[in-house]
Amino acid sequence: MELINIKGIGPKTLELLNKVNIYSIDDLVRYYPYRYNIYTPSNILEANPEDTIVVTGTVTSNANVFYIRKGFNRLTFTLETNNINIKVVIFNRDFYKKLITIGKTISLIGKYDKLKNTFTCADIKFKPIFKTEVEPVYHMVSGLSKSTLIKSIDVALENSNINEIVPTNISSKYNLMNTIDAIKEIHHPSDSKRLKDANIKLKYEELFEFMFKINLIKFKNQIFDDFVVKDIDDSTINKVLSYVPFELTEDQRKAFQDIIDDFKGIKRMNRLILGDVGSGKTIVSFLSILLNHECGYQSALLAPTEVLAEQHYNNFKSMFKDLDINVELLVGSVSKKDKEDIYRRLEEGSIDVLIGTHAILEDKVVFNNLGLVITDEQHRFGVNQRNILKNKGQFVDVLYMSATPIPRTYALTIYGDMDISMIKQKPAGRKEIITKQYKFSEIQEVMSSIAEEIKEGHQAYVIAPLIEKDDEETNELNDLKAIKDTILKYLPKETKIDILHGKMKNVDKDKVMNNFKDGNSNILLSTTVVEVGVDVKNATVITIFNAERFGLATLHQLRGRVGRNSLQSKCFLLSDKDSERLKVLEESNDGFYISEKDFELRGSGDLFGIRQSGDMVFKIANLQTDYKILLQCKKDTEEFIKDNIENDFMNYKYYKNILHQLMEND
Repeated sequence: MELINIKGIGPKTLELLNKVNIYSIDDLVRYYPYRYNIYTPSNILEANPEDTIVVTGTVTSNANVFYIRKGFNRLTFTLETNNINIKVVIFNRDFYKKLITIGKTISLIGKYDKLKNTFTCADIKFKPIFKTEVEPVYHMVSGLSKSTLIKSIDVALENSNINEIVPTNISSKYNLMNTIDAIKEIHHPSDSKRLKDANIKLKYEELFEFMFKINLIKFKNQIFDDFVVKDIDDSTINKVLSYVPFELTEDQRKAFQDIIDDFKGIKRMNRLILGDVGSGKTIVSFLSILLNHECGYQSALLAPTEVLAEQHYNNFKSMFKDLDINVELLVGSVSKKDKEDIYRRLEEGSIDVLIGTHAILEDKVVFNNLGLVITDEQHRFGVNQRNILKNKGQFVDVLYMSATPIPRTYALTIYGDMDISMIKQKPAGRKEIITKQYKFSEIQEVMSSIAEEIKEGHQAYVIAPLIEKDDEETNELNDLKAIKDTILKYLPKETKIDILHGKMKNVDKDKVMNNFKDGNSNILLSTTVVEVGVDVKNATVITIFNAERFGLATLHQLRGRVGRNSLQSKCFLLSDKDSERLKVLEESNDGFYISEKDFELRGSGDLFGIRQSGDMVFKIANLQTDYKILLQCKKDTEEFIKDNIENDFMNYKYYKNILHQLMEND
């Protein structure tokens, strides 16, 4: 049934429903209240003047309306309750006048002034309240009345089939209310207990369906392939580990073991290494490349920028220079002649590892025997781009890396179709970055510290919120030019400053970044475009202007540009505004802890700039408050797929349709 076919919904009402994103029957019946008003009758004689109370009584006078000015009126009448007559006042409800008649029983919601014997109403209920009642409150649009919405929902519920999404055995296990009753209860609460049960059912249902889809994607990616098990034994693993010239952290060892298990398993690897800044994710990816090479396969490492790709290439070549393994770099700036040579040798199989940017996604790039694809800063690439590279081999294990620590809640949802390895520990020898807030009145102290670092032969980052001034009237130090002019007043004249921002051409960005990496400038003055993952070991201090303008996750990422060595590094946060968020950075260098605090302080809004997705917009569930339900749904959907879908998914029509849709959309 279409919305327009529901009794009471004409073209005008349909247009209003569309404005609140109601386009189908399912949208309509699942247009849930965002909160509830709970009304409990009170004894007016026992009420305090500041209390909002509910009283029920009989109208004892006709209503009068006083028009104070245009758009502002006062309606008054008298009401008998608890054997006393009270004066009632309500503003801007002149349309109630005809409804208020002598002898009518109504309920008032508002505050009572005992001295003036006056009840000032917030609202009037013409259906009297004699016991505790729960009233749903909806987000409305002008022109659409609540009564019209409720009537439309009720008619839709009577004339449509609502599918039970949660399997019967799971509903029975948790004694969940059936869906139709839960939806009715949400819109017409009978009591607080049943309303709570309805909420639990609908939240579980929504999160179950979401996690089911995610786990089904994982299942589809892993199961519906021909399998190749890579031949790995302990001697091979030990051989690969012996190539690393330092001791791995425990987290790095665990992540590498996860990858070994994936290689040895019958399912294709689809793993994310989620690591804190400077935690050493890259060495784990390098070990994976070496292990893949020992198994006889080629590897590809995709980076978002030439600077980062070149850094990976140089680090790999330097660390494993004594190994018989052929590595090439393919980026946009490589000459046409050299590219053609790389294409030829790659297809012949004489190149073992290809590291590069988007250039390796081109059709001309053909591998001989691709077995592993690694994507660094994976959120910088679209799904289709990642799939292009994955599909360049017959059976390819896929490893993603991200330096954006996020709460486990988000990891389950954003990356739910991947297996996750977390790296929290920092490599041995690295010191905690000292982070401190400063007022702008203390800028001289900050600049003196930067000058001291430069004098010691070190380098500094300075971060600006804006490229250019956004308001001619403001004197705030926000833009690159104003900040440069200011810091030069405090630094030696010979200080060399390079500027980096998002409006520059990529080739110019790379030139500036490489110049700083090579030590040819003392300070890199940049917006947030400064690359995550770029390793300038000589940089020991970063100063962020108007730090309160940035999210916690962004600030932590920026701070991670320093502290890449055994030297003591510092992060200065310049801000005249007291901020609870900035104090979090002062007290901790743990990106996962910081992300949890960011989650608490900001809620589940923009996913820290990682990804916005329509699938993440829930109608009744809340990732922050319903985390335990989410975890249970993850577990239940995994078990359901394992017990049913893997063996005989054709018997499950609803889920089979979801699976087919996912396969078509891939």
